[in-house]
Amino acid sequence: VALVLVVTRSFPPATAGALFTAMALCLMTAGVVRLDASNGLVHALASGTEHAPIYAYVRAALYPVIALSMATAVAVYLLAPTVTAVTGVPAGWVRLLSLALPFIACADVLVAATRGLGAMGPTTYLLGLVQPLTQLTLICLATIIGSASALPLAWALPYVPILALAALWLHRHTSALAESGRPPGTRTPPPGPGEPPGAVIPAMPGAGHTHGERARHTRHAARELWRHTGPRAVAGGIQAVFQRLDIVIVAVLAGPVEAACYTAATRFKIIGQLAAQGLAHAVQPRLVSALTGHDLHTARRLYQVTTLWLVALTWPVWIGYAALAPWLPALLGTGYQQGAQVAVVLAATMMVASACGMADLALIAAGHTTASLANTTIAITVTVAADIALVPAHGALGAALGWSAGVLVKNLLPLLHLHRTYRLRPFGRHTPAALRPRAWQEGAA
Repeated sequence: VALVLVVTRSFPPATAGALFTAMALCLMTAGVVRLDASNGLVHALASGTEHAPIYAYVRAALYPVIALSMATAVAVYLLAPTVTAVTGVPAGWVRLLSLALPFIACADVLVAATRGLGAMGPTTYLLGLVQPLTQLTLICLATIIGSASALPLAWALPYVPILALAALWLHRHTSALAESGRPPGTRTPPPGPGEPPGAVIPAMPGAGHTHGERARHTRHAARELWRHTGPRAVAGGIQAVFQRLDIVIVAVLAGPVEAACYTAATRFKIIGQLAAQGLAHAVQPRLVSALTGHDLHTARRLYQVTTLWLVALTWPVWIGYAALAPWLPALLGTGYQQGAQVAVVLAATMMVASACGMADLALIAAGHTTASLANTTIAITVTVAADIALVPAHGALGAALGWSAGVLVKNLLPLLHLHRTYRLRPFGRHTPAALRPRAWQEGAA
């Protein structure tokens, strides 16, 4: 949010809109080439059913992402003039962000691996503190020197140290586990030639493994990982497109100035998204364990407790945001008159979404990845259709209405599925006890 305010108040709306569109395109593409390997890795490591060393799962998740992200980066670099003609983003910015694409995609996968091992620290510090603070600092420096051309570099550069720090944490953590003799992810894989059944496998590739053994473990981990993640790879890509396609559509149909207004007014939704992501990161391993173990009582309690927390954390923000909407254009700067209307639509939509809880996450944790894919596809279709119909005439407000329709569909469809299949509801008998200190401790455990 602070980054958006710095850009909108320091640069013309056209420049701000071009930057926001470039950021959306980059993150959208990174979400597609990531193949949802992040969630797949968390599921594999947190479910307690892994049959290969940790490094095998990390490699199995990372190698396809590296290959696809590098190939996509080359294609985007070569097609930069075409991207510029369609979106209005300068070709130099497109080429620069294409080089950052592999770092962005791989950093997310490695940070996800730390969550799969039960550690929230790397996610909190790297994605919650290091990334936004470093981006804000570099953007401020670019603003001070008055260099608009440095803005995309300032935004993309922090992903490089995040990737390096996440890899370092994984290496140190798995090395320590291997030395202690209690590495996770060392259950019993199918025995290889000369290997007795039930042999314990070290966690690190250098601890008693030949090259052939490491390759065999990686292949086995890849089959296990992508059996679950494969259907989600498409859904994850669609989800990444769904989150940011609206910004690109506004830029294409209405120009960068309207894209700047829409992005600036809706950027405050990140407050609710951060709350939801924080709860999701904390609860996802336990929810996966509960649903894969058919423990519906625990799953129901986690779902209802986190839903009430989400409502309690975000509704005051959205009510206040809607109440203060008339003053938003003055805060953003000149050229953002439609920001107030967009803010009201955003606040109302996010309140409904918060009340649905983490429905899609619960659906995925229960193994219904195909249903999640179908829901996300329907949601993005609704969004695109509404945007095409409304954006040319209503600009940023039309995009907000289209986004709202898609968000409502995306939250209500999995909610209906969970209720029909598992009788899971966002509110129920566990709701009244959700604010007790003991419930907080159990939910965060």
